[in-house]
Amino acid sequence: MWGDFRHSRRDYDVLDQSCVPTVLLSLHSNQTTNMANHSESRSKRVFFNNIDSYSSKYIAQFLSSCVVGESLAADEEEEDKQEQASEGARFQIVGTVANKGAKKQRFALEEYWSVSREELLQYLMQCDVIVYNITEHTDLIDEATWAISALHSEIEHFGSSKIFILLSTIMTWAMTKPADPDDPDIPLTEDDYKRRRPHPNFKEHTSTEKHVLKLGKTKKSKLSTYVVTSGLQYGMGENMFHFFFKTAWLGELSSVPVFGPGTNIIPAIHIHDLARVVHNIIDHKPKTHYFLAVDDSKNTFEDIVKAIASALGSGQIEKVPKEDACGTKAITETDLLYLSVNLQTESVFLKDKLNLRWDYDSGIVDNIFRVVEEYKQTRQLLPIQICLLGPPAVGKSSVAAKLCRYYKLHHINVNEAIDEKVRQLEELLASSEKTQENEEILTGAEEKLNTIKNNMLQNDGQLDEQHVMHIIREKLNSMPCRNQGFVLDGYPKTYTQAKELFHDANMEVEDTRSTISQYSKVLIPGFVFSLEATDEFLKERVRSLPQNVAEEMHCTQEEFTESLAKFRETSPEDESVLDYFDELEIHPEHIDVENVAAVEKIIKTVGRPMNYGLSPEEMQEKRKRKEDEWHQQLKKEEVEKELVENDKMAALLDKWNRNVAEVKKQEHELLETRSVPVRHYLMKYVMPTVIQGLVDCCKVKPEDPVDFLAEYLFRNNSDD
Repeated sequence: MWGDFRHSRRDYDVLDQSCVPTVLLSLHSNQTTNMANHSESRSKRVFFNNIDSYSSKYIAQFLSSCVVGESLAADEEEEDKQEQASEGARFQIVGTVANKGAKKQRFALEEYWSVSREELLQYLMQCDVIVYNITEHTDLIDEATWAISALHSEIEHFGSSKIFILLSTIMTWAMTKPADPDDPDIPLTEDDYKRRRPHPNFKEHTSTEKHVLKLGKTKKSKLSTYVVTSGLQYGMGENMFHFFFKTAWLGELSSVPVFGPGTNIIPAIHIHDLARVVHNIIDHKPKTHYFLAVDDSKNTFEDIVKAIASALGSGQIEKVPKEDACGTKAITETDLLYLSVNLQTESVFLKDKLNLRWDYDSGIVDNIFRVVEEYKQTRQLLPIQICLLGPPAVGKSSVAAKLCRYYKLHHINVNEAIDEKVRQLEELLASSEKTQENEEILTGAEEKLNTIKNNMLQNDGQLDEQHVMHIIREKLNSMPCRNQGFVLDGYPKTYTQAKELFHDANMEVEDTRSTISQYSKVLIPGFVFSLEATDEFLKERVRSLPQNVAEEMHCTQEEFTESLAKFRETSPEDESVLDYFDELEIHPEHIDVENVAAVEKIIKTVGRPMNYGLSPEEMQEKRKRKEDEWHQQLKKEEVEKELVENDKMAALLDKWNRNVAEVKKQEHELLETRSVPVRHYLMKYVMPTVIQGLVDCCKVKPEDPVDFLAEYLFRNNSDD
């Protein structure tokens, strides 16, 4: 059921690196080979492993914008801090990448790919700070252990002191028992780190933590080591919680799943707050070497999923067995282990030892709208809102349908929206039994349904403008339209309708003298297109419609003539719906459908889709369609090739036949020429005697004509 929602790791554009060495991808490597390391005000070179992965990428990106020593200024005025930030030296980020073909990270000074350990050690020796992140990929644990050991073995060759920071996972605490069994609500702190018990699958993480701390105790003046155990990371494009964000944003399921009971408390931290922890450790070099990096929240798994579902979708969640997640593409077994952790923790040392300015200290649930906006902006999941206007039969609905398929938007047509609303109310009333909890909701739904039906009965099937306006506005405000966007088909029709539909009563008026209407930035379309055509073109299009289609579309000759006349009757002095958008500086684009391909023109204006792209099924369908097209093209080429070969063979055969005929003709002429002397000889010396013998034979009619003729020839020959 959940198999179509895999974790989507961000894809990167391929960077042309034909002129860059395979091992070292660098823009300024010659500037940082020999670095003096004595002043806090100078820039620091910081190494991260896998800077193209979620965690390392966003921590490194954040750190690249920070000033060295900035976190030391605890009591400075904000203006002084900003001045220092503008003038101070920033961190220089270098690191390894897992994907050679990925686009180079803008914040990175150098990127290393597929280097040997000897080469990697040389790069580490050039750095002031080494950060190894083992929160995402277990295959990096061995490399992290080697890195700290190799650096420790070279400690006498350090030109200056170095800091080694290991970013580990809260799963090294997963099996830790409460300090007080009688009071399990007392949170675990860094003081309990010696009692920590890892999940069986994370024992290697714990061993690496101990190894890092042990090697940092030998020569602290040369090599300081720190372990930061991170809660589940959230923020930016999301990683561990991405499945739930994507499921809620797409809205394809009626509810977002919670795997298991959901009552477990999940320690978490925003990725930028984790980056601040790293920044503070580098600046302060605290005497404490082990830190728990978690925010102050005590949110359960269910709390988190409910908050995500409410901020991005319908707010509905569904508890499903963990087994439904295991073995599917929806979520990995390791992900499920993380989401099943149940710990109450507190970062005491971070608050006491460091000058940490939290952004999301109260957790993901309290800051869900900020986190959701960050998620949308990072992944560029921005709604595309289009309004199509124009006369009847100009093709608005067909254009809207094609745009919705291309951009994965929601088609808002007045008649369809009304039908959908009636159907929703009927289904709600039919599927629900009145209880004390839902009585008010069902009563309201029943009243609304009766109002709509009675109004349509009184107006020959048409709904009053106020009811239409309410339904369309409700549709525009729905979460799917706010997430993906919409194509508003042929509505509003007038200036007054537009002003009322997009009006925002809560908007603060900056200038009371302004004549610009107050409008909702959430509802207002970003693109307005006016499809245009001559009356004769429209009439011809209507005449070409089959009778049943015309009746279904309410576009018979009589209905069309009336609606077209009504559309054209607006006088030039009247304010039109296009004038409304012009006033808001959303200038409509006019498209002559007689001469321009409307869909292609709109796509060129709007730009690329702002969504997750094709689903696995659509990808498979697209792949199959391409394969079919390829096979058809191949078959066509084979047929064309066969036709060409046949033509060549026919031409060769024709040439052969002509040559054979010519040879036969020449042979015949040669034989004819050679036979003339023989014929003359026979006619002169043979044929007269033979003819006379035949004549005599006919006269005598002997019993044996051949013998008679032979005797005759013999006698005459003897005479000669």
